[in-house]
Amino acid sequence: MIRTVILDKDQKPTAEQIKQIEEAAKREIVFDEDSPELTPAMEKAFRLAAKNRNTQRKTGVS
Repeated sequence: MIRTVILDKDQKPTAEQIKQIEEAAKREIVFDEDSPELTPAMEKAFRLAAKNRNTQRKTGVS
């Protein structure tokens, strides 16, 4: 199960949220046909896309 929580800039995660994150970090990643393991080329493209997206957010470009 995936749970998404949005925190405000000055908000800290609760102790329960921290515990959930620590437990999730211990779990093994499971790849399937809907979420395959990335090849090195796919990973590079993903990182570049994320970098470009983050750069656009900082400059206010939509």
